[in-house]
Amino acid sequence: MQVSVENVGKLGRKLTVKFPAERLETQVSERIAEMGRTVRLKGFRPGKVPTNVIKQRFGAQVRGEALSDLIGSTLREAVQQEKLQPIANPSVDTTGNPVDGEIAYTATFEVMPEFPAIDVASLEIARPKAEVKDTDIDKMIETLRTQRRSFDEVTRASKDGDFVMFEYAAEAGDYRFPAEGLERAGSVLGSGTLFKALDEALTGRTAGEDLVQDVAFPSDFRNPELAGKTAKVTFKIVKVQEPNLPAVDEDFVKLFGVADGSIETFRKEVRANLERELKATVMARLKSEVAEKLAGAYPDLDVPDLMANAEAQSLAAGNLPRGQQPSPEMVAEALPFARKRVTAALLMGEIARKNELRLDRKRLAEMLTAIASTYEEPEKVIELYNGDPQLMQGLQNRVMEDQVAEWVADNAKTTDQELSFDEVMRPVGA
Repeated sequence: MQVSVENVGKLGRKLTVKFPAERLETQVSERIAEMGRTVRLKGFRPGKVPTNVIKQRFGAQVRGEALSDLIGSTLREAVQQEKLQPIANPSVDTTGNPVDGEIAYTATFEVMPEFPAIDVASLEIARPKAEVKDTDIDKMIETLRTQRRSFDEVTRASKDGDFVMFEYAAEAGDYRFPAEGLERAGSVLGSGTLFKALDEALTGRTAGEDLVQDVAFPSDFRNPELAGKTAKVTFKIVKVQEPNLPAVDEDFVKLFGVADGSIETFRKEVRANLERELKATVMARLKSEVAEKLAGAYPDLDVPDLMANAEAQSLAAGNLPRGQQPSPEMVAEALPFARKRVTAALLMGEIARKNELRLDRKRLAEMLTAIASTYEEPEKVIELYNGDPQLMQGLQNRVMEDQVAEWVADNAKTTDQELSFDEVMRPVGA
């Protein structure tokens, strides 16, 4: 077997491999002979199908399969021989026809970059620290009460928190919405469902009240005919309802699967859930911090185009409805950030390799248990992960990234950043 390597770009490699055509012919002959012993064809007794008939019926297929297998095995040999590390399956090109007794093919792929010596000691890392307090549990319980509130009709004027059902029509110049009659809608005042000017127009109103008021629509309003304009809006208040929050009692806590109806048990479960979410978010922020600092420290690391483009495609698609493909312009816009993310991921992988960090199996089991605990049937989730290599690999990668982030933080110039639960979970500007 003859192998030559050509550099095509910083990380691109083109392997040209030649092997004796005799190897292919030998494999084809062996497979044809094997088929002659096993294939069943109408009109022939088993094992008695003439070789020329098998060649006529299956020759092209057998040759294609044998060639594919030979390319696969010789390519593995060539890659090992040249000490190359492809990042993905190569693109292979061949005629499959022998020339001067040899069959040649080319395999084009990108390889992992050469890593510099990674010094994390000079990185300045802020490691977030936070804990769940009783006030955080109280807030969460209030949120749960609000989510399960009912509404009772009232005759008083509407105020913040009330549900108001109303009918309306908006006119801006010659445009009217709806074209005829009134449109019916409803919203909880102050919930953010409506824009502020509309909320204000509906506050202090009583059921049966009619009014006409100028309302300034925001520039990003969904109806472009009204967006950024002041419209004359006709309102008819249909009804006003005030919220009625459920009491935190046995019936309430049983809604959340607390079998004994105990409020103490309920608070423990709320705390456990908040602590799990907090732990995951704190780790995500630490990983983001480490990735940002690593990518910033090694901005000139060569990044495989294939990986950067795939990441950009994923980032761009993440802003679209599921199944919708991003435009080339969206992918191009996401590419600089994608390169940064891939740079960080490559550096973290190299840190794990260089420092011989091994996957913490106990930690993996704990994370799987934590994920499964958020489902009604956790044992089925664990079974799903254990039965799906791709799913399990994703989880292992996530645990390994956590370990690397912590290792970097432990070996860098790290300062603890004390934060509240809300500051971690709902950062300003997020």
